[in-house]
Amino acid sequence: MKTLIKLISVLFVTGFLLSSCEGPMGPAGTAGVDGKDANATCTQCHNSAGVDSVKAQFAYAKHAYGAANFEEAGNTGCSPCHESEAFKNVVENNVSTVFTIVPPATTYSNPYAASSSSAYGPITCNTCHTHLHSTFTFADFMPLTTTAPVPMTYFGGAKTIDLTQDDSKSNLCAKCHQPRPLTNSNTDKNVLNYAGLVSNPTAVFYDAAQSNSLNVLKPSYRTSTHNGTVAAIFAGIGGVEFGTGYSNSQHTTVASCQECHMAPMTGKAGGHTFNAQGNFNGCNVAGCHAANPISSSTTTTYWKQTRDGVKAQLDQLAAKLQEEGVDILGRNGDATANLWAGLTTNNYDGNMNIYDPVNNPAGPTYNTTLFQNPSTSGFTADQITFNSTLPKLTLTNAQMGAIINFQLCLRDFSLGIHNKAYTTTLLANSIAVLN
Repeated sequence: MKTLIKLISVLFVTGFLLSSCEGPMGPAGTAGVDGKDANATCTQCHNSAGVDSVKAQFAYAKHAYGAANFEEAGNTGCSPCHESEAFKNVVENNVSTVFTIVPPATTYSNPYAASSSSAYGPITCNTCHTHLHSTFTFADFMPLTTTAPVPMTYFGGAKTIDLTQDDSKSNLCAKCHQPRPLTNSNTDKNVLNYAGLVSNPTAVFYDAAQSNSLNVLKPSYRTSTHNGTVAAIFAGIGGVEFGTGYSNSQHTTVASCQECHMAPMTGKAGGHTFNAQGNFNGCNVAGCHAANPISSSTTTTYWKQTRDGVKAQLDQLAAKLQEEGVDILGRNGDATANLWAGLTTNNYDGNMNIYDPVNNPAGPTYNTTLFQNPSTSGFTADQITFNSTLPKLTLTNAQMGAIINFQLCLRDFSLGIHNKAYTTTLLANSIAVLN
């Protein structure tokens, strides 16, 4: 009997000790997700027809395999478009694109930058779908990270892209696929006054022979609109608009980026590859081009003729600049280095034909001439000597505006498909103003 009482006492004390050591209750699980059914919940999306298929498509996307996210990691100014965490950072904080003067500085600067702690991360599913794994349902794919109107950094926030069709989804793409600003280099560092190029086309924009304080911008090999000009051309905003007659194609208000670039897959184009080359599934749908289907292998008004026409205009504009003694448009026949190789007869890349031993080492290979670099900082003695033998550059406002328009239309990449009406008028008026 005594043994039984001792045993019961030991069990009682042990139970008390165990219950007294129990910590606080953990947080409740996600509503509607029963732990025992977790596998079934996950497989609603993670299956061969769902996320698994998207992952296979995304492997072909430049967003996935491009090296820019490694090159620009840590760069707060470039990272909003090249780093996943940086992109989410500027969206979450609604970072302004309005150029400002921040004392003690006395010149303008561009505030559109990510925090130094977020300037990293390759583009992933979570970049565009920030609500993934919130409810563990299909609802997590929407809303997208942002569909808000996009104040253009190219204009220092003075103009905005707002593509409202298809629930404004195109604004997500426009957030990054917009040109970067050109800025005054020798005055207040503010955004270049593009309208001023139009209002006074014959004025001197840059002359190597005059004082730098009188020049608007000191050009370099990399003086350009950068690569992402698509949204500006698609929206019909951003060109240096000489002359009149500007309008937009129906794409601007009817089509969306997703409808064409994420159409049902054909080969390695469509879906989450975001590649539309050779895939016309998004074009040939009811309400668009179904009655007269588009094919790159046939001569059609909507495809081949448009692209051939814009290519001819780009060639003509480049030739007109050459006639004026300004062979300033860089050429590069290397399709690996030049994303726009083949879009023009001379394989222009949109960069300036200015000597740069670091960034433009292959310049003399493809270009008939090189212009002298106005800045020789970091050059060796031999490089400075060679630079001094090159012709000096002079540009008028009209020539600089034409160069900007050439860059915008070349680097849009579509050769007029995104917005034929705006593209053709922009190029035609640029050619006319040089006449």
